[in-house]
Amino acid sequence: MTLTTPHIASSLNIKHQGPPLWLLAILYTVLFNAGLFPVTMYGGLPYWPGPWESPAVIATFFQTQTSRVLACIFLQTGANICLGLFTAVVVSRLQFLGVRAAGATIALFGGFLCVFDSLAAGFTAWTLIRPAVASNPPILVALNYLSYAFGGPGFSIPMGLLMAGVSVSAGLKKLIPRWIMILGLFLAACGELSVFHLISPQLLFLIPLTRFPGFIWIIAVAFALPRYRKEQPLAAAA
Repeated sequence: MTLTTPHIASSLNIKHQGPPLWLLAILYTVLFNAGLFPVTMYGGLPYWPGPWESPAVIATFFQTQTSRVLACIFLQTGANICLGLFTAVVVSRLQFLGVRAAGATIALFGGFLCVFDSLAAGFTAWTLIRPAVASNPPILVALNYLSYAFGGPGFSIPMGLLMAGVSVSAGLKKLIPRWIMILGLFLAACGELSVFHLISPQLLFLIPLTRFPGFIWIIAVAFALPRYRKEQPLAAAA
């Protein structure tokens, strides 16, 4: 009589293949904020004008501050590429870790739309500093409003979808700490509510509230989301 004993091998750690999320998150954060330096208080007056400024102030800024605007666009274009890569990798990571819910696909849609709108905002701003356009104030001001629409609510609304999709998908499977999920859902709500800024200028604060604490959320997710999954090999007979 032959006795067989099942032999259980130790579980295997399988690594997700792709760029490190933490690097993409940090590059996105650093490049975007570096792009703010030339056109905010750090670069000195005048600052990048908001849509509430008069057409004369808007036209004067873009006619006289071409190099500062160009530096901002260049750095933030790089930031947006990093955000697009982060979106692709984080969704791939979620699927690798066993997430099959619609949240991952919602996050992919939101992240890519956010990048598209942000790039459109930058390229529109690049267009309005061209000499032929800058010399025509009505067209310049119109393009500035369009750039703001792409980079303001056009950013925060889809960014909310990215945050909600990742937070729910990863949080319910306990792949990230609870505080990251709660922060992500709060910021996602701010992002979605920012759509009302289109009809109520007083709600402008929802856009920076989505963007700047969002850097904390993105970096936290990048470090917290596991890169390895465990697989149990088949039992072998001894």
